[in-house]
Formats: sequence, C-alpha cells, structure tokens
Amino acid sequence: MRFDDRLDAARQLAQALLVYRGQHPLVLAIPRGAVPMGRELADLLQGDLDVVLVRKLHAPGDAEFAIGALSETGQVVLMPWAGRAGADAQWIAQLRELESAKIRARRARYTPLRPSLPVAGRIVIVVDDGLATGATMLVALGALRLQGPARLVCAVPVASPDACARVRAHCDELVCLSAPAQFASVGQFYRDFTQVEDAEVERVLAAS
Repeated sequence: MRFDDRLDAARQLAQALLVYRGQHPLVLAIPRGAVPMGRELADLLQGDLDVVLVRKLHAPGDAEFAIGALSETGQVVLMPWAGRAGADAQWIAQLRELESAKIRARRARYTPLRPSLPVAGRIVIVVDDGLATGATMLVALGALRLQGPARLVCAVPVASPDACARVRAHCDELVCLSAPAQFASVGQFYRDFTQVEDAEVERVLAAS
C-alpha cells in the first residue's frame, strides 16, 4: 500500500476514524511530518488540532538509529536494544538534557500564545506519518495516558509489524492502514515524502 503524500494518507485515515466524527476529538500530531496530516484529520473529524512534542533519542555515533524517545513532560522510553547500541546512563542523561531544551524551544515556537490544549476527558487521536520502531509514539502515548484522556487512539498510515505490536498495548485503539512484512522505512510507502519544515508547522498551527 502506497500513499500519494501525507494528505492522501490523512484522508484515508479519516475514513477509518469516522466513528469519532461529531465527538469533538483532539487530534495530536507528532511534528513535523504529521502536522499537515493532523490538520486534515481534525477538519474531517470536526475536532481540534495540537501537537504532542517528543524527541527521538539516538544511539552513540548514529543519529538516525533510535534507541528511545523523550516526552515534553519528561518521560523516557528506551528500546530493548539501547544498551547493545552503546547507550549507557551517562549518554542517555546527556541526550535527555539536550532534547528537553529542543522540546521547550519547539513549544515556544509552535504555540507561542497558548499552552498545549488539555487532554483530560477527551477522545485523543495521536497521529504520525508512520512508525518504524514505534519509540516516539510509545513515549507520546505514555505521557498522554497520565493526563487522563477518555479514549486514547493511535492512528498511522503505515508501520512495521514490530512497531504495531509494541504500540498496541499502550492505547485503547490502534488504527494502522498497512503493516507490511517488507518494511524498510516510512518514506518508502509515500510517492511524495517531502520534509515538512518548521515554518509550515507554525503556519498550520497558527491557522488552527
């Protein structure tokens, strides 16, 4: 299954989430790629849009290899292979401090005139453009669960089977349109996977 672009993926996701239309869901997008998707979903489901801020924690010497993730509220999720990848306690502590600062800067930039929207008691749909390891989604779901949503939904167009298995137990519902066995990267399932820049995220959120 391939998608033309992120908006095409969002429209297909919306069809799988129509049960929440009219229930005023809170759509939380993981920046940056999922923010345009989140806007489309929120519009089609008649809900609100905000971002859930998380940062990937990477392995020493490999900025692309995720060994965990950090939430805006400070929770850390480490993947089972973190130690084997060389991420000791000192490395994780250093990364946590560095990435926490980046999260604070993003919040100040993305929603400068307001705090994040309240989660308690709401149907919350967390959207990303895909899951490879699932690390960032896991930490996002864990942080949001502590805030007392009425229902916590993870919605992604595509994911690796392993990521689906990891995430499923941490949400009330997992909506994943495709979980192919031959999974190498999220981008392989999009014809257009152009990077979303901060300026576009700001524009989308400012218009919300």
